[in-house]
Amino acid sequence: MKEIKNLVYSLIIAIASAGVAVWAYSEFFSEKEVVTIENQPAIRYANLSPSAESKNVDLTYAAESSVHAVVHVKVSSEESVSYGNPFYEWFYGNRGYKSQPRIREGSGSGVIISKDGYIVTNNHVIDNADNIKVILQDKREFSAKLVGTDPTTDIALLKIETKNLPTLKFGDSDKLLLGEWVLAVGNPFNLTSTVTAGIVSAKGRNISINPDQMSIESFIQTDAAVNPGNSGGALVNANGELVGINTAIASQTGSYSGYSFAVPSSIVQKVIKDLKEYGRVQRAMLGVGIQDVNAQLAKRYELDKIEGVFVGSVSPNGAADIAGIKPGDVIIDVAGNYVNSVAKLQEEVSKFRPGDNVKILIKRDNKNKELKVTFKNMEGSTELMASGSSFLGAELSELDRKDLEKLNIPCGLQVISLEKGKLKSAGVDKGFVIVRANKQLVSSEKSFKSIISQANGGVLIEGIYPNGKTAYYVFSTND
Repeated sequence: MKEIKNLVYSLIIAIASAGVAVWAYSEFFSEKEVVTIENQPAIRYANLSPSAESKNVDLTYAAESSVHAVVHVKVSSEESVSYGNPFYEWFYGNRGYKSQPRIREGSGSGVIISKDGYIVTNNHVIDNADNIKVILQDKREFSAKLVGTDPTTDIALLKIETKNLPTLKFGDSDKLLLGEWVLAVGNPFNLTSTVTAGIVSAKGRNISINPDQMSIESFIQTDAAVNPGNSGGALVNANGELVGINTAIASQTGSYSGYSFAVPSSIVQKVIKDLKEYGRVQRAMLGVGIQDVNAQLAKRYELDKIEGVFVGSVSPNGAADIAGIKPGDVIIDVAGNYVNSVAKLQEEVSKFRPGDNVKILIKRDNKNKELKVTFKNMEGSTELMASGSSFLGAELSELDRKDLEKLNIPCGLQVISLEKGKLKSAGVDKGFVIVRANKQLVSSEKSFKSIISQANGGVLIEGIYPNGKTAYYVFSTND
């Protein structure tokens, strides 16, 4: 027992001695390390305003208010399929060749914009249709009258005879923001009253799908699902306002694959107002050859910024020429609206009529200069143009020198629109340019009418389409 006590005492003494030794070394022989501990500030919190807080967008009101004003548009037309040589038949008469009618059908959408039955849709939905039928959301059906069309913007205006219809109020497409929620309402694949949602993914988009030489493309691009049958339907904002007419999709398959495009309401309103008042669109012409400003162009012309629309040429005695705009100028603003692309410039100019006076801001030698421009019409005057008269079921227009040179023809009369009549029955399509009738050059509508009046029984017309394809048609002046 005594030995155990001695062992414990020895262990305690050894531990104490070791502790003293360590303390003495650290106190008198080792370098002291100073550690500074800074007081860390508390986590900071930002006070967010209610408008900045994350919240879900409620689109139910917009959807419910818009479906009642979006209609189903169904069209049909009769096409003649001939077996034989029409040129041979014109000289030798019908030798028993068969001509069999074929019915072409199509469908799309439309938007009611007035209680008394005005409906806006796409021109390509009703193009060349003999019969147009409108089916309302409540399943009532009406025959529709075509008030007018504008191929340059792909807009058409219809009218049905009824009252107290639900309508969509126009919104301001210029105020749309990127990322803003929108709804596409229409009848894809004949699925009536279909609503899809997406955001505005781009504005002022030109996708070069309109074959018209004077086309205006400044589309609203969205990722709301749009498919065949949606054409002519509504693009609405979260307030249930009409901000565009759905017109096209970007697709390699023919069905929706991510992006859709709508004509802005700012363009639609101007077009339908002109069609109602004048029967045709009063197109304002600036008279310039333009292109987007890019890095290469800015470097070449020593521009201080990559912005605006570059003026490459100016038409003599055109609106721009008279106002003082010169080749090499850069247009950056029209009537207070900034323009940064050809598409946006065309959109802004399309809001005006011939004779309107507008301030345009240009940049010349990298200095801003404001000019006052008076727009002209396609004929070079400031007058509003009357609705074209119909002859043989077609509206005809003379081509200008630039178009004649492009098609390499001496003269011509272009078919602007077609209704039931001799030309349509013969197989003529819109856009056809009549160069000769009964072997005589057609220089004007007056000369064409004179040739027709002198024809004895049959007429042979020869001409060319804008794509360069030549064609001829035969029809009878009898009956």
